[in-house]
Amino acid sequence: MSKPGRTGLSRLWYAMGYSWQGLRAAWQNEAAFRQEMGLLVVGCPLAVWLGQSNTERAILLASLWLVPIVELLNSGLEAVVDRIGPEHHELSGRAKDIGSAAVLLALCQWVVVWGVILW
Repeated sequence: MSKPGRTGLSRLWYAMGYSWQGLRAAWQNEAAFRQEMGLLVVGCPLAVWLGQSNTERAILLASLWLVPIVELLNSGLEAVVDRIGPEHHELSGRAKDIGSAAVLLALCQWVVVWGVILW
């Protein structure tokens, strides 16, 4: 059974608005996201310039874009955990640590990909 609501282009328009709200919230509330967006602003032109082929450029760009994507997912997870309650709970801490580890792995993947291609 599908959810009632908007369909077609109207649904897409509103979904895009919600996505912009999410980006704005991440920008305002997450220092790590702002830092990673700075990396993206510097890294995208570098990836285009340093890549020797379109395939290399695409791989450099994809590895770079993955970092803020994972950061957004981690920030969403942290917001949900914080919404549940401020008290310390082992599972809440584990969820936040796992989200943080995902960001770390995305950063490591970025470093490895750029290192392999540029070396």
